[in-house]
Amino acid sequence: MIVVIDYNVGNVKSVCNAFEHIGCEAKLSCAPADIEGAWGIVLPGVAAFGYAVSSLGALADLIRQVALDGKPLLGICVGYQMLFETSSEYGRHEGLGLFGGSVVPIPPGRVIPHMGWNLVSLPEDMDLFAGLGSEKHFYFAHSFCAEVNDTEAKVAYTDYGFDLTAAVQKGRIYGTQFHPEKSGKAGLKVLQNFYNICKRTGT
Repeated sequence: MIVVIDYNVGNVKSVCNAFEHIGCEAKLSCAPADIEGAWGIVLPGVAAFGYAVSSLGALADLIRQVALDGKPLLGICVGYQMLFETSSEYGRHEGLGLFGGSVVPIPPGRVIPHMGWNLVSLPEDMDLFAGLGSEKHFYFAHSFCAEVNDTEAKVAYTDYGFDLTAAVQKGRIYGTQFHPEKSGKAGLKVLQNFYNICKRTGT
């Protein structure tokens, strides 16, 4: 089973529903015992970075530790942004520090928030995109983006007038700026791939 972290921020139930739709066993929980016993964990989020980190509270240290110990972790949207070291959204905030880099405003001159479907180039060596080909459209909704400064990270980009980071991977730690649960068949395939990774790791 995988655990979707329940911390009262945004799209947690829609993520659970997406996993259930494709027949994957997922539990919505914030219990440390469930997190420690899960095959893998999903950290969603639709909120300002600082509010999300505050809502996560003491779970942040547990999530960081189990991810560093090798348990697969998928961050989605703000959950993805929290994987980085810092954010400048409404002040400076510390993230989980699992990826080197920072979360900054989308540069001026673009429509903000970035909301809608964008074509993402999919590197062959990123596990989440297995079986999806070289590019697919995914759904985005955000005003801040990650600047990756991590030589160990694999990165997928979309063109938003600049190379906007759409997804990252380092070991078994994954993150998507886009919403796979709102991205149709391609998004459901991303969730299925993550579930398969977790199942192989946990059994």
